[in-house]
Amino acid sequence: MLGVTTGGFKSLGRAISMRYRFLLTKPGRPPVLLLLAAGSVAAVLLLSPSYLLIRTLGAGPEAWDLLIRIRVLEILGRTLLLVGVVTGASILLAIPLAWLTVRTDLPFKTVWSVATALPLVIPSYVAGFIVVVTLGPKGMLQGLMEGMFGLERLPDISGFPGAALTLTLLSYPYVLLTVRAAFFRLDPSLEEISRGLGRNPWATFFGIILPSLRPAIAAGGLLVALYTLADFGAVSLLRFETFTWAIFLQYESALDRGLAAALSLVLIAIALALVGGEAFTRGRWRYYRSGSGASRPLSPVRLGRWRWPALGLCAAVVMASLVLPMSVLVYWVFRGVSAGEPLLLLWEAARNSVYVSAIAAGASVAAALPIAALSVRFPGMLSGILERIAYIGFALPGIAIALSLVFFGVNYAPLLYQTTGLLVLGYVVLFVSAAVGAARSSFLQVSPNVEEAARGLGRTPLGVFASVTLPLVRPGIVSGAALVFLLTMKELPATLILSPIGFQTLATSIWSAASEAFFAQAAAPALLLILTSSVPLAFLLLRSRQ
Repeated sequence: MLGVTTGGFKSLGRAISMRYRFLLTKPGRPPVLLLLAAGSVAAVLLLSPSYLLIRTLGAGPEAWDLLIRIRVLEILGRTLLLVGVVTGASILLAIPLAWLTVRTDLPFKTVWSVATALPLVIPSYVAGFIVVVTLGPKGMLQGLMEGMFGLERLPDISGFPGAALTLTLLSYPYVLLTVRAAFFRLDPSLEEISRGLGRNPWATFFGIILPSLRPAIAAGGLLVALYTLADFGAVSLLRFETFTWAIFLQYESALDRGLAAALSLVLIAIALALVGGEAFTRGRWRYYRSGSGASRPLSPVRLGRWRWPALGLCAAVVMASLVLPMSVLVYWVFRGVSAGEPLLLLWEAARNSVYVSAIAAGASVAAALPIAALSVRFPGMLSGILERIAYIGFALPGIAIALSLVFFGVNYAPLLYQTTGLLVLGYVVLFVSAAVGAARSSFLQVSPNVEEAARGLGRTPLGVFASVTLPLVRPGIVSGAALVFLLTMKELPATLILSPIGFQTLATSIWSAASEAFFAQAAAPALLLILTSSVPLAFLLLRSRQ
């Protein structure tokens, strides 16, 4: 074992520089085909902002006066506070879970890999209601505590604490999936060199591994921030007034939707600021090997005496984010059936959900690849603008996206109106950012030298991309597809507005039953939604490891 000396650490730095350089990019001119593909995607994604701008300008000075009111600024401050807390908590929760399920000898790693990602499919309106009826002052836990200990009332969890807890448990998988994909692509020689020079595992992780994961952490954290920014279900049920809630109230109560459009433009501005902040934190560094490196996986880290605390962490997270909601849903089903409510098995709705979600996942990945490739391989003002456009839809409420596409379909594409194609287009606008972030993280870990070598052997750019680049970025593509699939499965506002007549999904079935207070009928499709999503999610996660 080499001694741990100042010279040794300098040698470590030189070795890493030689084996795994973080090079500044010297971009050339991007291919015309790549520019056309990315530009076409951006043009489609700009439909919604264009509609909102037209509506806002039509509202006149009243819309602009609304934006500078003290009340609106207070709501904006609360929204940004919630975004910051949920994003930070999700990152702190996801990084150790990703490391445990990829790099260690944690028992039942495959089970934990799937279980820790499944909360992503739970709709926020379902989770918010579960938190209220379970942890609220007169909820199920209070009734249990009263019977056992005589406790008459629990603290009110509504407001900021409940919203932050609920959204953290629902959104940490954004970071988890992107970081897991990055772990699979890390050069094992980094850790070997660090350990060979005497660094302990903690120093190696925080000094070498964690900085290498920065693009994936930033991409996942950005998705968490945008998801929190656009959420309506959890914050409305837990009575924490955010900007999205104000937008929904404007859409529902006002005949003139110009004011709601003006508020939506503010969300776009916040989203662009968040994307710019993510780009600033990632810098211009590139995270790929410059030498031959190594493609072999590292031996799993032996947890030893830390095995039980690690299992406890995974179990606690899965219990709070998945088992508890499912248990409450099962309770509702049995309670409703015993009270005489009908129980319907909505297999057609489940088939529709899987069908449209799979198409949306594939379409979103196809739309994300040119933007991610352009952003990584040819960084500059144009590629930066195109990448930022991809994140706009994720920050907007689904109702704003849906209404803009209805306006577009009725006026400019009547053949597309009331079709599955327009519904899939809405999903792509909403969720393509999830695929862009995951794909971009994988592109950053692929050396352009590999692609240049293939070009030198006579391959065309398209052939290089299909035979060399695409297999190397597969973990990010699979993670992005999984994110889009799960998001589409639970999306409600856009589905209600854009679905063809008679097209029923599990999300719309849940909403229809819950709005009529048929809790058993709402709980049954919610359980089916989770169970249906677990199968393709498990397949995608297992494929990403090959």
